[in-house]
Amino acid sequence: MKAYATDQIKNIVLVGSSGSGKTTLAESMLFEGKIIDRRGDVDNKNTVSDYRDIEHENGNSVFSSLLYTEYNNNKVNILDVPGLDDFVGGLITSMSVADTAVMVLNSQNGIEVGAEIHNRHLSTAGKPMIIAVNQLDHEKANFDKVVESAKERFGSAVTIIQYPLNAGTGFDSIIDVLTMKMYKLGENGKMETLDIPDNEADRAAELQNELVEKAAENDEKLMELFFENDGLTEEEMRSGITAGLLHRGMFPVFCISAKKDMGVGRLLQFITNVAPAPNQVPAPKDKKGNEVVCDSSGPATIFIFKSSVEQHIGEVNFFKVMSGTLKESVDLTNNTTQNKERISQIYTSAGKTRNKTALMSAGDLGVTVKLKATKINHTLSAKDTAFPDIAIPEPKYRTAIKPLSEGDEEKLGEALGRMHQEDPTILIEYSKELKQIIVSGQGEYHLNILKWHLDNQFKIDTEFIAPKIPYRETITKPAQADYRHKKQSGGAGQFGEVHMIIEPYKEGAPGKDMFKIDGKEQKLSIRDQDEVKLVWGGKLMYYNCIVGGSIDARFLPAILKGIMEKMEEGPLTGSYARDICVYVYDGKMHPVDSNEISFKLAGRNAFSMAFKKAGPKILEPVYDIEVFVPSDRMGDVMSDLQGRRAIVQGMSSESGFEKISAKVPLAEMNKYSTSLSSITGGRAMYNMKFAEYSQVPGDIQEELLKAYEAEQKED
Repeated sequence: MKAYATDQIKNIVLVGSSGSGKTTLAESMLFEGKIIDRRGDVDNKNTVSDYRDIEHENGNSVFSSLLYTEYNNNKVNILDVPGLDDFVGGLITSMSVADTAVMVLNSQNGIEVGAEIHNRHLSTAGKPMIIAVNQLDHEKANFDKVVESAKERFGSAVTIIQYPLNAGTGFDSIIDVLTMKMYKLGENGKMETLDIPDNEADRAAELQNELVEKAAENDEKLMELFFENDGLTEEEMRSGITAGLLHRGMFPVFCISAKKDMGVGRLLQFITNVAPAPNQVPAPKDKKGNEVVCDSSGPATIFIFKSSVEQHIGEVNFFKVMSGTLKESVDLTNNTTQNKERISQIYTSAGKTRNKTALMSAGDLGVTVKLKATKINHTLSAKDTAFPDIAIPEPKYRTAIKPLSEGDEEKLGEALGRMHQEDPTILIEYSKELKQIIVSGQGEYHLNILKWHLDNQFKIDTEFIAPKIPYRETITKPAQADYRHKKQSGGAGQFGEVHMIIEPYKEGAPGKDMFKIDGKEQKLSIRDQDEVKLVWGGKLMYYNCIVGGSIDARFLPAILKGIMEKMEEGPLTGSYARDICVYVYDGKMHPVDSNEISFKLAGRNAFSMAFKKAGPKILEPVYDIEVFVPSDRMGDVMSDLQGRRAIVQGMSSESGFEKISAKVPLAEMNKYSTSLSSITGGRAMYNMKFAEYSQVPGDIQEELLKAYEAEQKED
């Protein structure tokens, strides 16, 4: 295949709601560039982009696909991403290497939830956006309504470059106000270029004036030319539009029917002429904060934005050439693992079809195979350069999973690891605390697709079960306890006695030397202290207050070990305990029978007894949640959140949505994504992040204690 220079490369990502026609548009783009000689169809399950079994079965994209086409002496790399929010990982990873987004809108439905979600991500990333209004041949197509709603949602940057004639079943013509031509579908199925009809001349001229003004706004020199010459040439307008795209000051609107291949060639022409090349967008920064210029003469550097494992091939890595020129058989250093990797083969990608190429210039996207230890987010470079990891959205849905056969546990672990590698928004954790494998993702559908792969691809029978909640236990007041461990069974026995006081830990508070418990005062003398930062959060302060040698110093670590064992399996529900101060102030030893195990058990039991007398409380994880909801569903969503014990922190309007900010217990969020979708017809979106641990209400604590007691009896 021909090698393209950096300024001949365009990297686009097709975004928009599921069903808007992204995959069909990609198919037509490949057909226009003669990469394929026959266009496939989603219904016939033969498109280049959706080639996996799960996509054929479900009828929608599940994974992102890298494709390319050749047009106007340019190479256009196309990233087709899923439209459902459950598979947002494909959008995030693709967006990280794309330079321009093409937002595909369904002319019947306008701005759907997927388009709103994708636009939010594009806005955060500052990506240029072109709008393609698709399916204008549908009987319910309404171009003007789509543009109106796009301006409401995306802002005044929405700028018409094309508008349709005869939108609906008779759709056959497009007026282009940049070229001031009409493109009409001829009898031979080809688009013909004609003059604009007289009855459309006024509207076209008016829209062209708006376009010229918008283009001039983005460049001071063009603005001067605009006033001097009372207009701009087509070339000057293109320059202004490119500047507008780069600053998200202009979202050009195009008309297409991807299914009939109407307007697709003109869209590609615009992309190749006007959309920014990789060396025109702001240079990315490496982990050290240095800009890495997209220059083919620089050191060869590639960034892996996607990894997958494919049948009969093995590991496949998708990359962007960040700088330099990548050639076959070059050796690069993986700056994450420090391993040397040989790039033995380079491919362009058209779905599952891979075409070999000898080299790729800076800015290009490609595929390589048979790397030893290189994964997503790794940088391979001829110098010491590494790029930051792609920021993955926090998970919204969690469940526990287990194999139906115990012998499949290791196999399940390997399969889950591979699924995470292909989709980093799937997070896998074996919780020692909960004794469960916890799988987290972007929604219930997302994890159901994961299970499909386990069942059908990996042949592992599994089941989802309700995930346990990682509660914490703590205390609210001081308490005292002592415990004597004594065991005699012939020969050397066991003896250890420990007296202790415990109290709640407060950050920065010094240890106490006086306590009054149950009306009795106890004076202490702190001789030593140990601060233990607990891996599950919080702290344990361990104070040695032994005087007179009642317990030998060599047994104090054993007492701490016993306390830690009980904190790992809290006295109330078996959950981790946290934020406690322990004062060991007295005890007894035996000259023969005292040993470490004796004092470990004495310390463990004394701590457990004191804990139960110290106003014990259960803490639950609480999350910050932001829900973006259409105003007409605000009341229903608020009612649902209140039923989940949410505490609303505030409400505001943002990008056409009402935003609800709240704190809500994790225990109440099981299957929330499914419920929210049901309440709002799929129009709402949310994100959540761990905030803090907070005390559970008394009635819920009683329920948890009873449930744990019943569980212990069963065991």
